[in-house]
Amino acid sequence: MHGGDLVAQALQAHGVRFVFTLTGGHIAPVLVGCHQRGIRVIDTRHEATAVFAADAVARLTGIPGVAVVTAGPGVTNTITAIKNAQMAQSPLVLIGGATATALRGRGALQDIDQMTLMKSLTKWRRSVRRVRDLIPTLEEAFFRARDGVPGPVFVELPIDLLYDEQVVRQWYGLKRIGRSPAQWATWVSRSVWVHHLFAGAQQQAVVKPRPVPQREPDQRDIHAASLALATAERPLLLAGSQAVLDPASVDALARAITATGIPVYLSGMARGLLGANHPLQMRHRRREALREADLVILAGVPCDFRLDYGNHIPRHTRIIAANRSRTDLTLNRRPQIAVLGDPAHFIHRLSNAASNHNLERWQETLRQRDAGREAEIIRLSNQQTAYVNPLYLCRMINDALSDNSVIVADGGDFVATASYIVRPRRPLSWLDPGPFGTLGVGAGFALGAKLCRPDADVWLLYGDGSVGYSIAEFDTFTRHNIPVIAVVGNDAGWTQIAREQVELLHDDVATRLAHSDYDQVAAGFGAVGRRIDDPELVEETLQQAQQSAARGKPVLVNVLIGTTDFRKGSLSM
Repeated sequence: MHGGDLVAQALQAHGVRFVFTLTGGHIAPVLVGCHQRGIRVIDTRHEATAVFAADAVARLTGIPGVAVVTAGPGVTNTITAIKNAQMAQSPLVLIGGATATALRGRGALQDIDQMTLMKSLTKWRRSVRRVRDLIPTLEEAFFRARDGVPGPVFVELPIDLLYDEQVVRQWYGLKRIGRSPAQWATWVSRSVWVHHLFAGAQQQAVVKPRPVPQREPDQRDIHAASLALATAERPLLLAGSQAVLDPASVDALARAITATGIPVYLSGMARGLLGANHPLQMRHRRREALREADLVILAGVPCDFRLDYGNHIPRHTRIIAANRSRTDLTLNRRPQIAVLGDPAHFIHRLSNAASNHNLERWQETLRQRDAGREAEIIRLSNQQTAYVNPLYLCRMINDALSDNSVIVADGGDFVATASYIVRPRRPLSWLDPGPFGTLGVGAGFALGAKLCRPDADVWLLYGDGSVGYSIAEFDTFTRHNIPVIAVVGNDAGWTQIAREQVELLHDDVATRLAHSDYDQVAAGFGAVGRRIDDPELVEETLQQAQQSAARGKPVLVNVLIGTTDFRKGSLSM
C-alpha cells in the first residue's frame, strides 16, 4: 500500500465519490489509488474547473468536494477558484502535489512556496512530512473545511510520500553505495531521511471522520427576536447561501419559513428553497420593500455591496442578523439582535417561538408589486430587438425547465437578466459564483451538479464573455458522458461593462466581442451544437437540446441576442 492509496482510503471514508483533477506527475499515485477504490476520477482541461466542480459538489451534498492538482502551476491555476470558494463559504479540500521533501529549495521542477501562496486563500493548510501523517492530516482537513464558517483548505503532499518505500529508495540512490567516504556519508544521510519518511507507515490508524459541532443560537436571542417579530407589522426575511449550507435540513428550513408567515427574498444558493411559486417568496422590488419594512431579518446575508453596505435598510429599521461569521454578523451595520450561529437553526427555532400574527396586508402589498414587475417583464420580452430578445429567451428557458432541473449561472448581463426570470423549482437547484462575482465557474459547477444529480436536467446559462473561460470543458463533458445543456446569450460584447463605460466614458474599448460560433466549438469537442438567431426557433431548439441531453449528449445552444435597457444602471461596486 503506497501513500496515494492511503490518501484514497481517507477520502473514501469521508464519503468522497468524485475527485476532480488535471493530471500531473506529482499526484499520479493519488489518482490511481482513488480509481482503484472506486472513487470516480474526473480529469478536466483546467485546474480552476476542477476546483469549481469540487465547490459545486460541496454546495449540493454538504460533503467537502475534493480537487487534486499537481505541483507549481497546477496549484497556482486554482487561485481564483479557491478564492471564490472562500468567499462563498464552500467547504472543499484542495490537495496539491509538491516536490520531494529532500529537494525543497534546490531548484527542483515546479518547486515553489505553495504554503505561503495559500495562506490568504484558505482557512487552514498543512504540508505533510511523513507517510504516517497522511491520514491524520486529511481527517483534520475535512473537519476544518466544515467547522464554523466553512471554506477551502489545502493539503500539500510531497511526491516521495506517495510512492512505496522501495521506489523512493531507488529515487534517492539507495540501491548503490560508492566507495569514497563522501559517498558513504551521502548514502547514510539519505537512508536516515527515507527511514524518517516511512517510519510508522505500516501502523496506519483507521480513518475516523470527526463530527462537526454546530453552534446553536442562544435562547435569549431567540426570545428577543420573537418579541421583535410579534410587534412588527412589516417584517421582511432575507435568506442567503449560508442558510442552506446543510443540504439535509433544507426541507425543514422551508417549512420553518412558511410557518413564520414572513415575506422572504432568497439569494445565492437559497434560490429555489421555496419552489417556483410560493406565496411568501418575493422576487422583485427588494429595495422598495426594505425601505418600507419595520423589521429586517438577515439569515446568512451580510450587509455588503449587495445591500449597498447596509444603506438599503433605513437607519430606523430594526435588524435581526443570524450568521456563522462573527465578522459578517456586524459588517457595515450593527444589528439590534445579533445571533452568532447557523441561520437555518435560528429560523427554525424562531418559527417555533414566534407567536402567529396577521401579515396578510403586508404580504399582499408585496405580491401586487411583484405582479406588476412580472407584467412589465412580459411586456419588455415581447418587444422586438435584433435577433432574439434576451428577456424572451429567458422566459422560454424558464418554461422549458422540468421540476428536476439545476440551473448554473455564469455570466454578466444576460445571466443577471435570467436571475429575474428563470425560477428554480426546488431547493439547491441554483448555482452562481457568490459574492466574488467570478466568471468561468460554469463548466465546473455544471460538471459537479450533473455528477451529484445524474437524473436532473442541468442547464448552464452562459454569457458570451464567460463561455470563453471554460468552453474547452465540452471535451470533458463528452469524454466523461456528462450531458449538460448550455445556453449562450450571445450579444457580441461585455455588455454589463459596456453599459456604464459608454455612458460615462464615451468609449467602448475592450468591450466588443464577435458573434462567434460557440456551437461549432462545442461540436468540435464532440458535443451537440445548435445556433439560433430567430425567436421563432427558440422553443423548438430548446426542446431538441433537452432530447439530445436525454440521449446522453452534452449540448451548447448559441443564441444571438439583442440588447435592452432592462438592467441599465445595475452595475454594483
